[in-house]
Amino acid sequence: MAGAALTLVRPPRDLRLDVLRGWMQVSIFISHAAGTMLFWGIHAAWGLSDSSEQFVLLSGLVLGSVFTLKHARDGFPAAWRDLRHRTIRLWRIHLTVFVLFGLTVLWAERVVGLPGEITRLGWAWFAEAPTLAIPGGAALVYQPHFMGTFPVFLCCMAVLPGFLWLVGRFGARALAGSVGLYLFSQVTGPLIPGIGGTEIAFDPLAWQVLFMIGAYVGRVTLLGEGALSRNPALVAGAICVVVFGFWVRLIGHDIIDGPELEPLLLLGKEHLALPRLLHALSLAYLVALVVPRSARWMESVPAQAMAAIGRNSLLVFSFGLFLSYLYTVVARVWPGCASYLDVPMIAVGTLILVVFAWRLERKRGPAVAARRAA
Repeated sequence: MAGAALTLVRPPRDLRLDVLRGWMQVSIFISHAAGTMLFWGIHAAWGLSDSSEQFVLLSGLVLGSVFTLKHARDGFPAAWRDLRHRTIRLWRIHLTVFVLFGLTVLWAERVVGLPGEITRLGWAWFAEAPTLAIPGGAALVYQPHFMGTFPVFLCCMAVLPGFLWLVGRFGARALAGSVGLYLFSQVTGPLIPGIGGTEIAFDPLAWQVLFMIGAYVGRVTLLGEGALSRNPALVAGAICVVVFGFWVRLIGHDIIDGPELEPLLLLGKEHLALPRLLHALSLAYLVALVVPRSARWMESVPAQAMAAIGRNSLLVFSFGLFLSYLYTVVARVWPGCASYLDVPMIAVGTLILVVFAWRLERKRGPAVAARRAA
């Protein structure tokens, strides 16, 4: 790595990543808006995986390349401090969202008048004993509804430096440990129990494999040690996996007849079932091959809006949780209006996310420009 410090430079920003991450945030917002008909327009309705897997994979890719760059230019201590700062910031955001979302659920039941809402979403312990529930949320083991996403990122970020050190020593063989942990999780199930009547939403031993694959790709791509290639066998295999996922969904939606399939084995999200993992990796591989690094359509207003969301995905995701839950509350309070309020509310919610992202960019403009120039 010492030699790389003399020549390694920050690569030009890949607009594809920003656009794709932005679209994934919109997809997550739609998927969290329970009951919306627009769910049929996102890929989660037609495959074995959804945007969560791509979000974890791309986050690993970005953080893996950032850590590698800082390690090469400034040394391991500086890279570790930067990642530590990012981890602490994410933990603070998680805790803030946890408390505010818990208060929002309490408001929905006690003010709006949705009986049983607190228990339905797993917030009963928060309502009954907040002095215990909040530390449980801070410790990442109390995970009411919507609170399982950030913990898996925090776990992965905590072990990222050690993993990249192993990659530096052993190359792709370092992934064997990550894959081994994944397979172990498939046999044993989650080893970390949830508390307060909740379960761990994303088993970190399973989900880390996506993050580490992304981190490995980000590292070797930055160092020029490997590049994504169009392998005919891999392309054919990836297409088969995606088509299989589409077929499974057609059967599940009763659009076509087919054999009775076990949803947990194919779609199990908590433990990242193997078909789900393969579908996520296949989809990412095909999109990376098909979508060009730069194209005229990426300069369009919709693409730039998605890119703005993608560049601010952390805060947009957090804000989107509240917007999607507000949609759910409105749909439950006025069920008779849901049919004609559905599309307008999702459209307005998406526009709000875009405006929120643009305002974040304007607020942080000078700092962002300086960071990109560095």
